[in-house]
Amino acid sequence: MINPDNQLRVLIVEDSEDDAILLLRALKKGGIEPFYQVVDTEDGLTKALQDEIWDIVVTDHNMPGFTSFQVLELTRQYGADLPVLIVSGLIGEDEAVSAMKAGAQDYIMKSNLSRLIPAIRREIREGSVRKAKRLAESTLQHMAYHDSLTDLANRREFERRLSHALQDAQETGRHHVLLYLDLDQFKIVNDTSGHVAGDELLKQIAKILNRHIRSDDTLARLGGDEFGVLLRGCEASHARRVAETLCEEVREYRFVWHNKPFSVSLSVGMVVISNAYNSTSELLSHADLACYAAKDRGRNNVQLYQSDDSEMQQRQADMDWTSRLQDALQTDSFILYQQEIVPLQAHNTDVFRTEFLVRLQQGKSLIPPGAFIPAAERFGLMPRIDRRVIDMAFRYLDRTALGRKPTGTFFINLSGSSLSDGELYAYIRKLVDKYSILPERVCFEITETSAIANLNQTISFIEQSRKDGFEFALDDFGSGMSSFSYLRALPVDYLKVDGGFIRNLLDDPIDLSIVDACNRIGHAAGLKTIAEFVENDAVKARVTELGLDYAQGFGVAKPRPLD
Repeated sequence: MINPDNQLRVLIVEDSEDDAILLLRALKKGGIEPFYQVVDTEDGLTKALQDEIWDIVVTDHNMPGFTSFQVLELTRQYGADLPVLIVSGLIGEDEAVSAMKAGAQDYIMKSNLSRLIPAIRREIREGSVRKAKRLAESTLQHMAYHDSLTDLANRREFERRLSHALQDAQETGRHHVLLYLDLDQFKIVNDTSGHVAGDELLKQIAKILNRHIRSDDTLARLGGDEFGVLLRGCEASHARRVAETLCEEVREYRFVWHNKPFSVSLSVGMVVISNAYNSTSELLSHADLACYAAKDRGRNNVQLYQSDDSEMQQRQADMDWTSRLQDALQTDSFILYQQEIVPLQAHNTDVFRTEFLVRLQQGKSLIPPGAFIPAAERFGLMPRIDRRVIDMAFRYLDRTALGRKPTGTFFINLSGSSLSDGELYAYIRKLVDKYSILPERVCFEITETSAIANLNQTISFIEQSRKDGFEFALDDFGSGMSSFSYLRALPVDYLKVDGGFIRNLLDDPIDLSIVDACNRIGHAAGLKTIAEFVENDAVKARVTELGLDYAQGFGVAKPRPLD
């Protein structure tokens, strides 16, 4: 029997051939030319439901050994939204009510089939609504636990399964393994080819990873370019092999976007889930630490978290600092100190000079920069901290502030990562207008190593800023092997000689010679020189004899709060 797409598909459950013919005649009279099948046994109904897709089931109520209640139960197993109409010659009111409660949409007496067509049309319409609603609910349910881009489990679902694995480890002593995967070079794809390319790369990587995951394991996208793998009932040695296989598969994969090829790789942090852990957050934190360690060790490798690893301990400390620094940025917990830069030569007493120094105020504790700057640099927070320092410093120098008109030259440190910030100059210009400061009273201080690492960007930033009147100092001068060769390229006003040489110049003739050479080169280039780490009168006297212009350090002026 051929079934065009526009035909109604009716499954008739009826043991009387005459009654089945009457039903079909009523359908045709109502304008319906159905595709139909008649069955009268449980096996027949089961096969029909398996073999075909039906729009509606019309069933007799009482057949020998086969009732409408059985039809309803069996139909629900194969189609939750498939409407069932009962057409019976004799059915009591109580039985009809029971049938409706069991899932029948309506019951019609065989002696009055006039209600059959309206009932069918109504149920087809409402069945479509029920199906659409159920599909929407199913889609929402799926979306709640799956990533919309890759269709992998999302972070919420992954953490739920991770929690179950941890509970199992605590109760049974079994080991499971957590892998934390970070996609190296993903930012390059996003920045050069756009987010559409980045999304496509993530989808393809998800398929590659999924090929190596067992059915009872879990692969999830945790966010951005990070994935998680939960290997259940797995020992560390096998988990490492799995992780290394994933690394190799991704390393050998070539992503091509608009004929431009990209190479990507994975860094994997691995944690053995055992009863030593108390929470999923602790597991994820340790896996994240191990993943960062894998990146630091060259990427495209697997790092197992071990609590006695000194590098892991340092990174844990840095992570703790990162959280504290982010809170500090939100709560304005940074404050400024200043340390005076004193003149050494009689002809340099014209202008007061001082350097702004940042401190972190937490409760009654005042934390020096050496405690938090390394962590801030490792986790990319220095540009935000630098901006906060510039804002506080410019606010202090505000010429319009009543009763406070500081004069002199004020030094402000900039980190290497800030020099790579293409928006920094515009931010500084905005603050110049906001606080009405005089740029010629500000000297930005950059380290030699960061200047060399970002040479072109540094030169561009300096040249832009000097046009407005800002000055520049090159800090830690002499620490690099090629300091003198780069000096010609950097348009600065001051050289701050590395304090490591200053501290030992009384006892080490080589350090003395380096300081002397730095001073002579600086003066030959028309720059003023500053000796750092001058910690006593004897050192101060010696750098004065060498002809350095200024000194800074505990031996001449200690850091103090702003006035």
